[in-house]
Amino acid sequence: MVSRKQLKIFVESYADVPYKVLNYIGAEVNYGGRVTDDKDSRLISTILKTYICPGAMNTGHKYSTSGLYHVIEPGEKDDYIDYIKSLPLNPKPEAFGLHENAEITTSQNETTALLANVLSMQPRASAGSGMTREEKIDGMAKDIQVRTPPVFNLEAVQKAFPTSYNESMNTVLFQECVRYNALLADMAIMLKMVRRALVGEVVMSEDLEQMSDAIFDNRVPPTWTKKGFLSLKPLASWIEDCNARVDFLTSWITNGTPNVFWVSGFFFPQAFFTGTVQNYARQNTIAVDKLGFDFVIRDDIDHTQITSKPEKGCIVYGIFLEGCKWDYEAHLLNDSTPKKLFVELPLLALIPKEERAQPDTGIYMTPVYKVLSRTGTLSTTGHSTNFVMWIELPSDREEDEWVKAGVACFLALRY
Repeated sequence: MVSRKQLKIFVESYADVPYKVLNYIGAEVNYGGRVTDDKDSRLISTILKTYICPGAMNTGHKYSTSGLYHVIEPGEKDDYIDYIKSLPLNPKPEAFGLHENAEITTSQNETTALLANVLSMQPRASAGSGMTREEKIDGMAKDIQVRTPPVFNLEAVQKAFPTSYNESMNTVLFQECVRYNALLADMAIMLKMVRRALVGEVVMSEDLEQMSDAIFDNRVPPTWTKKGFLSLKPLASWIEDCNARVDFLTSWITNGTPNVFWVSGFFFPQAFFTGTVQNYARQNTIAVDKLGFDFVIRDDIDHTQITSKPEKGCIVYGIFLEGCKWDYEAHLLNDSTPKKLFVELPLLALIPKEERAQPDTGIYMTPVYKVLSRTGTLSTTGHSTNFVMWIELPSDREEDEWVKAGVACFLALRY
């Protein structure tokens, strides 16, 4: 209501419509106080610029790629109503600047929510012949118990990778082992307890009952969700992911600091990137707050072909793109392939640089999240529980196009 009144005032009071003022007031003032996330603020500003612009005064101005949504000839109220009635009842993704794949994502999310509701209403008792519900849960818990890795020997890790002023990665490794140990220890204890509770050897507490229900429904138990890494995967995929993460750290401990890092395997990836900057700062006697990253896409090589550590910075892999794809011929971002929702980003080199200025053109500032939900909260450390960092990806298009398309990077998918 406020934005509409202000629009009327500015349009009627000025000979030339102040588009920049209208956009700023709408995005930064009227909505800015309600939207605290900078990624959401950027999206609101971009969407407003799509409609509050000089082109909106021209008949035929397109709001979508196909031209289905456009500015019609000025007319009476009924003319506008008739045009609105002619639009599809279920708008296509292009109406919002999204790729057609967004429709698939929406359908998947609706299906997932529906199945989750169905699971929540299923009976807890078994009927008929065959294995009982308790026997099935016990079998699944036993399988997980067998596959759960042992905790890390922290004393051995500390001895092999002692705290060093010149090697922050040692601290990063130790902290990661501590975090995963808390999860692995809880898994070992709770799996043993839930199996005993199923046969009546111990009391079935509320936590154990929630765990047994989650195991039966192929969901990650609440206690593991609290102590574990952020994930949207079902239990079976989550176990595989957890084991892969532990294997990554085990290989690090056994073979030494890697030449290239699987960034998806970190419990707290922000610490890893901070450690990379600290190493460079201490080696070159530069203040950490004066350093920034240069981002270089290495699409000419695979992570298995990296045989030595970079002279400075780090090389990472395991990042996924949504909303677009990487064009290996043009070495730029490009439209997604139909029906292919996610693609893996090529190797990314992060090179620390002093007093680095961000390029004005030729890049898209891409947010990197841990999981697809894109939502998170600020933890006690001041870091988001989901958002990781911004990276710059080469692009020959206006940044607004990728913002509306929802282009972002992720360290883990849903399955």
